[in-house]
Amino acid sequence: MSPPTNYVILIILCFLFICREQIGHYGSVNIIKPEDAATLFKAEGMFPRRLSVLPWLDYREHRKQKCGVLLQNGEEWRKTRMVLNKEVIAPNIIHKFVPFINDVVLDFVSMLHKRIKENSKDEWTFEPMNDLFKFSLESICHVLYGERLGLLEDSQKTACQQYIDSITLMFRTTTPMLYIPPRLLKLINSKIWVDHVDAWDVIFAHANICIEKIRQQYNLGLINEKEYSGVLANLLIKEKLPIDNLKSSIVELMAGGVDTTSITLLWTMYELARNPNLQEKLRNEILAAEQETHGDLFKTLQFVPLVKATLKETLRLYPVAVSLQRYITEDIVLQNYVIPTGTLVQVGLYAMGRNAEIFTNPEQYIPERWLKTETNYFKNLGFGFGSRQCIGRRIAETEMQLFLIQMLKNFNIETSGLPKLNTNFDLILVPEIPINLTLKIIN
Repeated sequence: MSPPTNYVILIILCFLFICREQIGHYGSVNIIKPEDAATLFKAEGMFPRRLSVLPWLDYREHRKQKCGVLLQNGEEWRKTRMVLNKEVIAPNIIHKFVPFINDVVLDFVSMLHKRIKENSKDEWTFEPMNDLFKFSLESICHVLYGERLGLLEDSQKTACQQYIDSITLMFRTTTPMLYIPPRLLKLINSKIWVDHVDAWDVIFAHANICIEKIRQQYNLGLINEKEYSGVLANLLIKEKLPIDNLKSSIVELMAGGVDTTSITLLWTMYELARNPNLQEKLRNEILAAEQETHGDLFKTLQFVPLVKATLKETLRLYPVAVSLQRYITEDIVLQNYVIPTGTLVQVGLYAMGRNAEIFTNPEQYIPERWLKTETNYFKNLGFGFGSRQCIGRRIAETEMQLFLIQMLKNFNIETSGLPKLNTNFDLILVPEIPINLTLKIIN
């Protein structure tokens, strides 16, 4: 990935609908209008290309690791993506994720109840980021590997904590290397490069252990092919991907699904704490849905449009990625400018979500805007679009919806006058200062 769209560009895009950015050899055209985004995605071609995360690519070259679906391009990417689509993003696969994720959600809620009781009150104030990180990692690993890591238990294993620390370190060392060429840092054996390599080594070692464990179980006939045992087991059984490709793709799915989900949940909890009336509306919708479906969780997800709209609204104001990028495969016209083939074009999601000509009252958190019959044509782009949209989208959506359902059934989320927060870019969009929230048990 080249240097991300900077905040000067984001501010400019709040007033203009198109601008050009040039930083050294890196250049792009930046847009925010939904109709321009539609034009862009129609010109992405059969093998859509976006900016690559160079530190991740350089690690794989350094260790001679195969690239997975996140970093692949061309025909290789298409073949991998076609296999993975059936296992992780097809709508008919969601029901298989629900019990895996809900087990983790219920354990998370139980953990919070325990902490509140230990506090000898019916409430507890905490900074939830670390717990949300553990929740997201536990959830994605349960779906992918079919096993629990035990991150929500009182006594964590040393290996689990090392795994958490390595993922955190991997993300933390990625951002600086977006601005300084990783190969230069490698050449001088910079600490940031060494730390980055060490972090990925631990992450891939964990994947190797999980894959070998499931392969042995499968070879010994211990995996029932009629029962769903997670994404990895299903892919091993079907033997549609080479092992090295499978391993890298699973690791990239995991890496892309931890910080992104946890930070979106943090922003959602922050906004709910500032909007108690919205919390009550969501709670009523959830209870009505459960009554309608007699507690069937998968069916309940079909009856909670406001829950889904709330997550869309969070991603409008706080998009995980501040922009979506594509290299266009044909000449296109945007805002009366001819953009030539091969140009990198970026959709500024942050600027789009805060533009008053695109969204009414853009600075206000109003999930109901997504329930109206007026068109939301190419406005909901939090997970990307098209054949290269976020491959973990279904897992992430299911995870966040189940999280909100169980949390709002159990707790009121409050804050003591927390102001409107500014954001920082740290590979993803994060709060400028820690967010402290108070949970109160609902009787």
